[in-house]
Amino acid sequence: MKYTIRKHMKTSLRNFAPFAVKVTIIAGIVGSEACCNNAPTMMTTTAEILDGKALANRLREELRKEAAELIQKHGRAPGLAVILVGDDPASHVYVRNKKSGCEKMGFSSFSFELPANTSQQHLLGLITELNQDPKVDGILVQLPVPAHINSETILEAIDPGKDVDGFHPYNIGRLIARKPALRSCTPYGCMKLLEETGLDLHGMESVIVGASNIVGRPMAMELLLAGATVTVCHRFTRNLQAHIERADIVVAAAGKQGLIQGEWIKPGAIVIDVGIHRRANGTLTGDVAFDSASKRAGWITPVPGGVGPMTITMLLANTVQAFKTHVGD
Repeated sequence: MKYTIRKHMKTSLRNFAPFAVKVTIIAGIVGSEACCNNAPTMMTTTAEILDGKALANRLREELRKEAAELIQKHGRAPGLAVILVGDDPASHVYVRNKKSGCEKMGFSSFSFELPANTSQQHLLGLITELNQDPKVDGILVQLPVPAHINSETILEAIDPGKDVDGFHPYNIGRLIARKPALRSCTPYGCMKLLEETGLDLHGMESVIVGASNIVGRPMAMELLLAGATVTVCHRFTRNLQAHIERADIVVAAAGKQGLIQGEWIKPGAIVIDVGIHRRANGTLTGDVAFDSASKRAGWITPVPGGVGPMTITMLLANTVQAFKTHVGD
């Protein structure tokens, strides 16, 4: 049945101009409108799981092999510098996972854990040193930083060629101009997950819920680059449910637990849930009501094990890309 669905969708996109599959990305609150009223309806009974952990493992193995070849060729490993300011527990977990990922890839890892009272000037000085260090290919400042530090000033101080988070205005601008360099990791990971469906995104109506600089805005640019028709929804968008009901792809990153109800999902839609929340019982959940949504969707990411593993994987991919640029490979 899955094969029949995919084949029908591809045929509709390529041979029938009036038709379009829809995409919804939920990253703050919002939705999209149907490309046309008579778009083909996709029927399904149980969603296929888009396993981000399995995909991340596969991509990391490819990166590990590529890194080994680059090390042998150029005599050094890709280097990633991670800066953590303060004692935020969640940030420490994220940094530990990133360092672990680097070590497993055979990368050189440079860690800087600074006290919460570190001055902005001191932090900028460290970034300047790392910008000039030829052993460092990527620089990551773990967010959030303490309130007395301006995060925009810090992110813009990073050499765009070492901005492996993909947050620098230069790299966002390259994506807007359809000439991507280092891409924002979470949206980039979402695009890799969408590729796993086997669908051609050209002409798909995409609804992005949320307009954050980290997910929503770069996600819109990624989908435009892929040829999708994009609508960005935000906190002022009206009637979110109506937008979701018309969407064929839902990427949820609203930051609100259970915001997207399962009955809102169009049968056969793709649901990518970027949200992650901890319930009172300690288990994790996302922005989408998974149990009910999985009965209507064609494809869906789990939480955990969906988008999360892909974010760090694309950070590693960006580090390899930056290394290759620096050594002229």
